[in-house]
Amino acid sequence: MSKVIRIGTRDSELALWQANTVKNKLKALGHKVKVISVKSTGDLILDKPLYEMGITGIFTKTLDVAMLNDDIDIAVHSMKDVPTALPQGIVQAAVLERANFLDILAFKKNEEFMGEKDAVIATGSLRRKAQWLNRYPTHTVVDLRGNINSRYQKLLDNDWNGAIFAAAGLERIELEPEETVGLTWMVPAPAQGAIMVVAKEDDEFIREACAELNHEPTDICTKLEREFLRILEGGCSAPIGAIATIDKENEVTLKGVLLTVDGKKKLEAEFTAPLGKHTYLAKDCANSILSRGGKLLMTYKEGTLENTKIFSTKNLTPTQEELFDSEIKVKSEDFIKISSNRISTIILKKEIQNVVLTSQNAVESLIKSISPEELKFTNIYCVGGKTKRMIKKYIGPVKHQEKDAKNLANYLVEYMEGAEVTYFSSNLRLDDLPNILEENKIKVNEIEAYTTKLAPAEVEDSVEGVLFFSPSTVTSYLLKNTPNKVAYCIGETTATEAKKHFETVHVAKMPTVESVIELVNQTYSKN
Repeated sequence: MSKVIRIGTRDSELALWQANTVKNKLKALGHKVKVISVKSTGDLILDKPLYEMGITGIFTKTLDVAMLNDDIDIAVHSMKDVPTALPQGIVQAAVLERANFLDILAFKKNEEFMGEKDAVIATGSLRRKAQWLNRYPTHTVVDLRGNINSRYQKLLDNDWNGAIFAAAGLERIELEPEETVGLTWMVPAPAQGAIMVVAKEDDEFIREACAELNHEPTDICTKLEREFLRILEGGCSAPIGAIATIDKENEVTLKGVLLTVDGKKKLEAEFTAPLGKHTYLAKDCANSILSRGGKLLMTYKEGTLENTKIFSTKNLTPTQEELFDSEIKVKSEDFIKISSNRISTIILKKEIQNVVLTSQNAVESLIKSISPEELKFTNIYCVGGKTKRMIKKYIGPVKHQEKDAKNLANYLVEYMEGAEVTYFSSNLRLDDLPNILEENKIKVNEIEAYTTKLAPAEVEDSVEGVLFFSPSTVTSYLLKNTPNKVAYCIGETTATEAKKHFETVHVAKMPTVESVIELVNQTYSKN
């Protein structure tokens, strides 16, 4: 053991912590070790987001060259930074036991901004940006580069609401912001929280020394996550997340996610298998996503679809897009952005006899604001089958459901017990329901559960028909476009608003996206 093992690392505080951790473990095994620090391209270029730099392994390339030049024997990396294909002659020598794999939000003052329409979040990760915008579409995400210390300082120096970090990085250098929240809903980067050691393939002594550091459960999980990433052919330029876990019963679960770069479209997959029979989990997860339009999501860019015939004012899933006849070219974009409001728990903990919920957005706002077990709703009335299913899943039984707000109002006038309702609405809610109730001496207590923000975009001249899913989408569309198209509407309430402006209006038989698509196909088949 006379050979000194030279450990190559980046020179940031976090990278040096990781290298010294490996150094101490090797020393404990009786090896002589020293650390050599090298600056990477990713550390030197701080004025561009990572995904714009077009370099695979931007934080590892410099160390790879140093190793192949025999300047170092091993390199220590945050495993999530390592490309799935290592350079020829370099191999994985060990993976240390994984630390906290979660993403964490460090914020200022309080976290109420997460329930508000406007907020600014900082991150240099396209994966984090896409997932944040998918959950909070009205927020703004700004780029944040640098090592973990400088990124946190930039949060303090700028007028941002918060910034996203890897929890493991903060914990390792004992940087503990006063206000943080773990983003348990955000799927981490493949191998996040794990430390990887690489060595030259032909250096048997080094590989055997490092093998003693390997943590097998972490090795199993990170291999699945990185294989999922490899099959999807994603790197720093694709919003891909994956996390594998092994439970006490030795069941291995892999969850993967792929999003468009703007966060508007998302595909998820999750598979489980017994340990020892888990080899194909990555392939199963990736193929599930690819079969549902994953390739389209990875190449999707706004404005790239030419000669569009149909435009949807609501983002369609790849599965929904496939329902259109092959000759119909479709483009979609959300013309309204929804953000949940934080509802006072003082209000929600009161006993309420009659509750009205006309959308899934209102239900989501409720369950974000309070534990459903604390709600004391006697009778719940709702609009739409999907809203009803969501209420039953998270809150409780539904007293009565109607297909639209007007019909529900008429039902309540005729059959409801009591003379008062609590209506969880949007800031742009329709007047039909509260007006009908109040005209019939029923008191309406309105609570603004979520905010609807109009987000129109210009539609190409080639578009022949536009899909509308609420009166608000009609209003939003008209802010930047003329009504010289055919309007396809999800229901009568939306059609009533469209008929004020469009000459030709078609209404779906059922209030579902699929029914609207069927209506379009039927119209074109007759032409």
